[in-house]
Amino acid sequence: MSKDDKRPNWELGVGVKERAESKTKKPRMYKVLLHNDDFTTMEFVVHVLTEIFRHNRTMATQIMLHVHTKGVGVCGTFTHDIAETKVSKVRASAESAGMPLKCTMEPQ
Repeated sequence: MSKDDKRPNWELGVGVKERAESKTKKPRMYKVLLHNDDFTTMEFVVHVLTEIFRHNRTMATQIMLHVHTKGVGVCGTFTHDIAETKVSKVRASAESAGMPLKCTMEPQ
């Protein structure tokens, strides 16, 4: 069987090797955290939680109070790229508002 042979692959005895069923892994998840400080207003934190993380006002207020009393709180859990985007949006929003709000992410 030469390369110049114009017969279909099935006539040349070429087959397709069956693969074992591939398993896809779930992506690693990351927690996005807000950190308390003495300057960022509670209203701004609630604004960030409602606008960027899409929490309703009640949940945003609960998270804000947790951050205020405990020093740090989880805003949500996301895949790496989405968590990174949320952190960037919070930082940009805080900077434009003149707030020192710190937002980080860590693996779950």
